[in-house]
Order: sequence, then structure tokens, then C-alpha cells
Amino acid sequence: MTPDQLRISAAVVVAAVLVSIWYLRDVDPAPWSDGEIALLQSLWLENLPELPPDATNAVADDPQAAGFGRLLFFDTRLSANGAVSCATCHQPARRFTDGLPEGQAIGQSKRNTPSIVGTAYSPWLYWDGRRDSQWAQALSPLEDPEEHGSDRRSVLEVVAGDANYRSAYEDLFGDLSELSAAEETGIDTAFANLGKAIAAFERTVLPGPARFDRYVAALLARDTQQQQELFSADEIRGLRLYIGKANCMQCHNGPLFTNNEFHNTGVLSAAGEVPDKGRAAGLNEVMRDPFNCRGNFSDDTDPRCDELDFARSGPDLIGAVRTPSLRNLEGTEPFMHKGQLATLAAVLEHYNEAPDAMIGHNEAKPLGLSGRELRQLEAFLQTLQAPYSSQFDSM
Repeated sequence: MTPDQLRISAAVVVAAVLVSIWYLRDVDPAPWSDGEIALLQSLWLENLPELPPDATNAVADDPQAAGFGRLLFFDTRLSANGAVSCATCHQPARRFTDGLPEGQAIGQSKRNTPSIVGTAYSPWLYWDGRRDSQWAQALSPLEDPEEHGSDRRSVLEVVAGDANYRSAYEDLFGDLSELSAAEETGIDTAFANLGKAIAAFERTVLPGPARFDRYVAALLARDTQQQQELFSADEIRGLRLYIGKANCMQCHNGPLFTNNEFHNTGVLSAAGEVPDKGRAAGLNEVMRDPFNCRGNFSDDTDPRCDELDFARSGPDLIGAVRTPSLRNLEGTEPFMHKGQLATLAAVLEHYNEAPDAMIGHNEAKPLGLSGRELRQLEAFLQTLQAPYSSQFDSM
């Protein structure tokens, strides 16, 4: 070989080595340990249990009630201006959110619109947990002056005046008596029944399997080719961060990626806005709610209200809000309880820094993740995207 050929040959070898190093850097060769596989399996949607029964709602799993509830969910006549329905803020195309920092109906809500997907598994509803069942929650917006702005009598008059609605109601709940001022107890009961029908529909709205779930299935089946096809190296590294260094599973655990608990994570309020007391205020409200588990409108003849009886209280709940699911985040931005953070990257940066809370105490600690690690963690979270499932395919 001539000197020039040797130089060219050496350059080719160096280039090949560099390409190999670059390629290998994008491969995650470390096998999952048994402990890590157990953690991943705990997040797998296949391990989501059957829907918990709601003894307070006798029609919770009645298909006819769900069909009636779906009609009510999309009906704008149940509002003071005839233009607002539950779906105004809970839009199916946006995973039952609305894309706004704070919900906008007749007026402006005080908080971001949470998704209803999978909320049948949560013992608490709203960011502050001020309702303890889907049906109790469904009633609140109807009479909230910033949301539907109506009242129970007006809502029931719509139902009584619509032949199809009246028939559906009476098939489920019995005679819908004439509404008069002397029948306040009957009106309250009938109003509660409408919430129970809406809840029956909402119970059918559940998360579907995501790419992450298919990856776990391939991992359990020891199908390495399928694993490589499903996840990139960065997504695998992001998943390792999720269950490890980033400490995400402290709050976002289980198949729905939420512990359904309340935490203060130091999310700042807007300038000039009074800090949100969160669960500290919500707990007081749910205890007073006439439609709660202990109330007279529960269908449970021998109610056990463990969630109310053993609800966590104390100063740690000041500024705490309910942990949302991390499934299906795409299209639900802005994030956090008042839409303070516009992107998922901003959310991860917030947790990486863990600033002091404006009210109460921030439970989170700085993560110390690099910029690349934050991008890898975000890449993993994108693998949780999937269509929701419901028996109502025409939505």
C-alpha cells in the first residue's frame, strides 16, 4: 500500500468506528432487571382491575342509563343560555378537555378542565376532590353560574318536557312527578338521578392500550424484536428515568399513572392571583356536600363511606391538588390545575427545578436531570398516547 492508500484506509476505519460509536450510543443494551420488570408490569393497562362498583348509584352500570346520560352530556338545553353542555369543556376530540388554561362556559372557571377518561377509578373528583362520586360531580356544573348557570328545577323541566327524555327517565327511575314548589325533596332526588345517568355514561369512557402497553407485553413475552420495533433507545432511557432517577412513580403509579391522591408540587399561581388552597378547601366542601356518600340521595342502603371517614387532612393539604393521569396527555395542554404550564417540556422543567410553593410546602425535590434526560423522559411519556375506549363509538 502506498502512504496515500494507508491514510485513506485509516480514515475509513476511523469513520467506521465513529459511526459505530454513534450507533451504539443510541442503543440501550442493558437488560431489564426482575425488579424493573415488576414495576413496568404494575403500570401495564392489562393490570387495571375491573371498574369498582358504585353502590351509591343504582344505575351506574346500566347500559340504558349510560345511553340516557350520554344524551344529557351533550345537551346544551341544560344551561341558562342554551349554548353550554358538559361537552363544551369536556370535548371528546381533546381527550375530554378543552385546550384552555381555565374552563370557559357561560363564564370562566377557576381551574383547568380535567379529563374524565378513567375517572370512574378515582374516589375523588375535581382538582381539589370536592366531590366523592362521578354523579355528585356531574351535578355541580349544572348550577355553577360560571358553567351551565342553570338550576335543578329548570334542568328537570327540560327533561319533563322532552318526550324521549321523560320516557328514558321514567324507565330508569320511576314516575317523574309534576314539578311544583311543594316538592323540593322530590326535585332534589330527581336532580340526583340525572347526575347518576350522566355518571353511567362517564363510567364507559376508559383509556385504551398505548404503545407502552404493547412494549410491556413484548417484554413479558421475551419478544426482543417487537421491543426494538416499539421503543426507541431514548424512549427506553426515558422509561428507565421514569421508574428510577426521576422518581415519577411516587405519585404517578399504577395502570392509570396516578395515585389519585393530593400533592403540593409548588406550581405558581398567575401574577396577582390569590394562591389556590386546593385540597384543604376541597375537603371541607365534600364533607358538606348533600350528595356525598353519606347523603340522603345515595342508593346504598347501608353506606360504607371509608373515603370520607378516613380522608387525609392537615396542613400538608394546603395548596395540594389531585394527581392527574399521565395517559393521553397529547392535545390536553396547557397543563396543571390552572393551566400554568403550556407544554409537557415546561412541566418536566418545573419538576426538575422544584421551586418553593406560594402556599403550603412543595413536596417535590429537584431532580437534577440533564437537558437530554428531560427530552428522553418526555419521549417516554409520548408513548402513553392511545384512543380512549367507550361503548359509544359514534362520539
